[in-house]
Amino acid sequence: MTVRRRRCVILDDYQNAVLKAADWTALKERLDIVIHQTHINDAAELHAALEDAQIIVVNRERTPLSETLLRLLPKLELIVTTGMANAAIDIAAAARLGKTVCGTRNAGNPTAELTWALILASIRHLDVEISNFRAAGPWQSSVGGDLAGRTLGLLGLGRVGAQVARVADAFGMRVAAWTPKLDAKRAAAAGVERASTIEALFATSDILSIHVPLTDETRGLVGEKLLSAMQPHALLVNTSRGPVVQEDALLSALRSRTIAAAALDVFDVEPLPADHPYRKTENLIATPHLGYVTRSNYAAYFGDVVEDIAAWLDGTPVRVLAMPDNGAGN
Repeated sequence: MTVRRRRCVILDDYQNAVLKAADWTALKERLDIVIHQTHINDAAELHAALEDAQIIVVNRERTPLSETLLRLLPKLELIVTTGMANAAIDIAAAARLGKTVCGTRNAGNPTAELTWALILASIRHLDVEISNFRAAGPWQSSVGGDLAGRTLGLLGLGRVGAQVARVADAFGMRVAAWTPKLDAKRAAAAGVERASTIEALFATSDILSIHVPLTDETRGLVGEKLLSAMQPHALLVNTSRGPVVQEDALLSALRSRTIAAAALDVFDVEPLPADHPYRKTENLIATPHLGYVTRSNYAAYFGDVVEDIAAWLDGTPVRVLAMPDNGAGN
């Protein structure tokens, strides 16, 4: 019996990790796999890379799949994204155009852990001290800050925000949080105080950490008004999504020392352009969207990718985010 092979294109596999993180043996005879380690930013080049694919695997929100692009891919039948949400995919358009979209589970607390790595690195000036150490430069050139007794503000108290809050308690910090629908009961259950307003949260936090999803309501939420409400010694941390914070407003606040520093793992455009002003901003430390990049999380992601593809090929898709609309077509 001849098995129909599908062309599966894996995008943005920066570390060449996708095939190593899971066992693809079960799909070996059913797929022709093409891997792109380098991000494809050019629209025409991206279309050329995807036009013959029946299956696309996308890593988080590294490559947008807009309705315009999806309409140019009549052969595409299945999109698998790591994670159970991906704002870079037009899910509704995919369903209208007859394409199935499936997601994957997470493992561990990787984003919460990186949040604390960034907080600690920033308040203890580790970027400067490590650079000085490697260059045999000044010994003890900075005086670090403290966590005990300080206020951590959480913009967002979902799964990641709640994990960050638990660690703050171990450091002896006061924790406050704000979301539009956060009530006192839920805040108390998470061991945090409920800020009366978003402005109050920003004004009273020594460290403000962002943990909200990217939606129409949160896009550009943190701008000049909220940043100017912060204390001059405050640190802003964003491991959520870049567009939640207005880049120009943050750069202005950092340059004017309206706030002391920022620590970022996410950006409006990724990979961040080589000439982006963030790269030359002294009171900013940043990592290249590493929040979810751990061995256990990759094993969960790509193990589920294999399961998603196999289940779809067998006619029983799992972890479905979108199914083709009845009568849908390209």
